Amino acid sequence: MKKLSILMLAFVLLMSGCSLEEAAEHITREVSLWDKEDPNESFVPKNLNIVSIGDSLTQGVGDSTEKGGYVPYIEKQLETLEGIKDAEFHNYGVRGNRTDQLLKRIKKKDVKASIRDSDVVFITIGGNDVMKIFRENLSNLRLDVFEDEKRQYQSRLNEILETIRNENPEAGIVLVGLYNPFNTWFSDVQEVDQIIHDWNRASQEVLNDYDKTLFVEIDDLFINTGDTLLYDDYFHPNDEGYKMIADRMFIELTNGETLATLTNRKKLLDEEEQSS
Repeated sequence: MKKLSILMLAFVLLMSGCSLEEAAEHITREVSLWDKEDPNESFVPKNLNIVSIGDSLTQGVGDSTEKGGYVPYIEKQLETLEGIKDAEFHNYGVRGNRTDQLLKRIKKKDVKASIRDSDVVFITIGGNDVMKIFRENLSNLRLDVFEDEKRQYQSRLNEILETIRNENPEAGIVLVGLYNPFNTWFSDVQEVDQIIHDWNRASQEVLNDYDKTLFVEIDDLFINTGDTLLYDDYFHPNDEGYKMIADRMFIELTNGETLATLTNRKKLLDEEEQSS
């Protein structure tokens, strides 16, 4: 890890404290979970209430429109679905947030109220937890340090999910994975890819203990793309990067009955049909 330590030191000094963010095919499918050849006359599309929480990928650092990164793209895509009238987002993304900071924020009155009224909660988190380890161990970076911290990260992520579930037992939870923004700088350093891979697997392990959850993997989107998907800081996604993240989220959400399961929409529609 000596080579990694030297390279990371150079990068962190260059970035002057910039936080790591987590920032399939590049396609957009308009798939409706509720397509019907002859929709029931009583069928009325419903609003979808979504809370987005997390770090700069949710805040939208690097988004030239300053409208919330991936949010406006996934919002527009969701509204193409026949069962959704409006996808209403409440964005609580804050640049630099780690899991410990997010855990405090979701316990605030306004965030709790939004979660309580939501159908789905979108989360981007974990990248700054990784970056904190890089910064604190630059002189002696070892994979076992990341292993120790990963277990603590899992514990905090579990508490975040518990907090959301306590506020809203029915809401679906979607966690967007981490990507490696260092590929442009350190494409020959395999340890970084391994660390990102391990932390993504750790996140999935936590989600597996909860119903109505979805993990969206995005790390492959940023491999072998150079800086074409990154903002001017070569760190956060640019507009195209955010669009690709949203595309991946939409594909995963519209895989089979995933979105219907996350939002209880299938049950709701069944009840409408029975009462007609």
